Amino acid sequence: MTNLLGPLPPSRGTWWREGAVVVAAFVLCLLGGVMQVDDTLSAPKPAAYVIAVVSCAVLPWRHRSPAGAVAATTACGMLVQPLGLLLTPLIVAPVVITAYSFAVRIERRVASVVLPVSAVLLVAPIPFFGDLSWKDASRMAAVAAFPLVAGVLGNSVQNRRAYLAAVEERARWAEEDRESEARRRVAEERVRIARELHDLVAHQITLANAQATVAAHLFDSRPDQTRKSLGELVATTSDALDDLRATVGLLRQSGDPAAPGEPAPGLSQLPTLLDSFRRAGLHVSLHEEGTARPLPPGVDLTAYRIVQEALTNVTKHAGSTCTAEVRLAWLGERVTLTVADDGNGGVTRTGADRAPGYGLIGMRERATAVGGLLSAGSSPEGGFLVRAQLPLPPARDAARSANRGEAGEAR
Repeated sequence: MTNLLGPLPPSRGTWWREGAVVVAAFVLCLLGGVMQVDDTLSAPKPAAYVIAVVSCAVLPWRHRSPAGAVAATTACGMLVQPLGLLLTPLIVAPVVITAYSFAVRIERRVASVVLPVSAVLLVAPIPFFGDLSWKDASRMAAVAAFPLVAGVLGNSVQNRRAYLAAVEERARWAEEDRESEARRRVAEERVRIARELHDLVAHQITLANAQATVAAHLFDSRPDQTRKSLGELVATTSDALDDLRATVGLLRQSGDPAAPGEPAPGLSQLPTLLDSFRRAGLHVSLHEEGTARPLPPGVDLTAYRIVQEALTNVTKHAGSTCTAEVRLAWLGERVTLTVADDGNGGVTRTGADRAPGYGLIGMRERATAVGGLLSAGSSPEGGFLVRAQLPLPPARDAARSANRGEAGEAR
């Protein structure tokens, strides 16, 4: 026998309930012992007291050992007829109670075998003591039916408990899933903000450093050029502060006043980005192949950030005196971004000389997030090469988006 819910001894707060059950069963059992065949009442016989005491004494153990309680009360019920008492539903009240407890705690297939056997054993001695009349047959049916009905009720209670336990378990798992999903989203948001901050700070600080280096180098020989570099340095730091203010605005609470939002940068702002590097002294050129198509906002921002980070690395590691080339190839369903430098800045960046930093990691994460690929490494011709392949929307979708944009402008 398998106990589904395990032994459930009554707690201190339910002792009064157990006592009430035992007392009620004793009273019913004793009342059944005073009934006669001719429906009259008589003083209870000593055998009635013995049956009531023994069968009710087993009831407190029905939680720890349901099968033993059913066996003991059934045995007491089988002794009713041989001891000269009338077998009635009242005198087998302890059997009904233990049958209910057994059905609540034991598997249904086991209870469906044990309880009918108990009912048959209760009524089996009746035919052996006197002639079997229709009253005896009706009493046999009633006595056998009561434990079976108690078993059905106990099985429904067990099913109800199992259903509630399953509902609670599903609710617990759902709560854990919600917490796990919330933690995952928070981690993703932290990574995204860290990536944005890295791209912004690295780009602007690298440009400011290059402009400050030029100003320091030309301070004595060319004051006019120094003044111009310092003015560009002021503009660069001002742009850096604006970008940081806009990025930090992402961390505001929902009730905070909304920071003024600006459209996310994209390839349309690529000339402005290249001009900022040219002002810092980097010789950079742009070449395009194929027909340009509108990009989804996520892909557009990713392409812009990859070019920005790649040129920032060129300025930082290869020096502002080298030459860099940005190439956009619009082919098929992908756009290929290539940023290469000639490596003439006096600093080499091979995999053995320098471990990948957060910039390369961030570029790969951005490309992967939109379904693209990115590779970075030393170029066979010298210098460093960054190549990214990003997915393009189908041509008809791009045309539909452009038509919707034109219609919106017309309205």
